Amino acid sequence: MTAQQPITYDAFAELAAADSAVVGLVLKGSRAHEGMTTEHSDHDLYVVLANGATTSLTRFTGHRTPELDLVILSLDEFHAVGMPGFERYALARARIVLDRLDGGIAQILAGKARLDADEAFREAGAWLDAYANSLYRSVKNDRDGHALAARLDAADSVRFLLELLFALDRRPRPYNKYLEWELAQFPLPGWDTGMLLAAADRISGTGDVSTQRRLFAQVEAVARRAGHAAVLDAWGEDLALMRPQ
Repeated sequence: MTAQQPITYDAFAELAAADSAVVGLVLKGSRAHEGMTTEHSDHDLYVVLANGATTSLTRFTGHRTPELDLVILSLDEFHAVGMPGFERYALARARIVLDRLDGGIAQILAGKARLDADEAFREAGAWLDAYANSLYRSVKNDRDGHALAARLDAADSVRFLLELLFALDRRPRPYNKYLEWELAQFPLPGWDTGMLLAAADRISGTGDVSTQRRLFAQVEAVARRAGHAAVLDAWGEDLALMRPQ
């Protein structure tokens, strides 16, 4: 069998579990999020090999079919995935299929799911500034009659806002597909999930200025309590345009 010949998820998992070079199998994506699978969902599987191990399973490197998408890598490489990077959230909510390291795979995933305090503070400050920038541009463009620009900036601001709020809770931001799932399972402390999602929907869809300003008032209070007053104060008199009128 070659990497070009399809293999089912169950058949591959059985092969991998029987191979001593494999120290972990980790399933990410829809099949790791309860209730999110559809008839189109494939199995996105990380195959973690012991450092320096050799195995015939490497013949499946790059294997990708509508049913099974494989990533085969060493333990050291697995440690580094998403740190930083787009895959961090996927692995933060991944499901362990096999852990031959007495909980070592679970520990690695837990580390990806939780930003350390310094990292979280640094990222939150940067995302707060980006959020304020897009919000300010949106409100200013609306004032000046640039409707499309105002809506586009508003949509950008939602992205930065979500990055900020999850960083404040020391979590990687979920992909848009999993945002509602994530907030239903793990709400952001201090935030009403329904209100937050409704505001994000309205802002990204219409750029409504009053909604943006009301939301900013809440974000400003949260950010100041979290120690980010300097980021906000650097905006000086421009804050007046962002706040409720």
